[in-house]
Amino acid sequence: MPDHVLVHVVAGAVLKKDGKFLLLQEAKESVRGQWNLPAGKVDEGETIEQAAIREVKEESGYDVELVRKIGIYQSNAKGPPRHAFEGRIVGGELHVTEGILDAKWLTLEEIEVMKDQLRGDWVLEAIKSA
Repeated sequence: MPDHVLVHVVAGAVLKKDGKFLLLQEAKESVRGQWNLPAGKVDEGETIEQAAIREVKEESGYDVELVRKIGIYQSNAKGPPRHAFEGRIVGGELHVTEGILDAKWLTLEEIEVMKDQLRGDWVLEAIKSA
């Protein structure tokens, strides 16, 4: 049995515009069709904040600045800790990139109705805390 377990760290942001939140539909086979915040793994050598900004840009096309940290979500000891920030769009245009099937701006009520299609409970928790 190993002395330690390698756990990746995930960072992303909740983006809100005109009373709606941005969700992205995953293309990756293991989570295909699930909806998530713009988020991804923190790369070696970057801070969690830098990763959140980079992932939002890569997945949505938006340039953002982070307003505040919303929280850290982790479902179990082997799952990645997910750092969620509130982000403010400062530039760029929405576009669907490789790895993303679709992007939609949705109200909180619409997201609550589709909560079984979210990547995890933490997505809705982060949105409600933004």
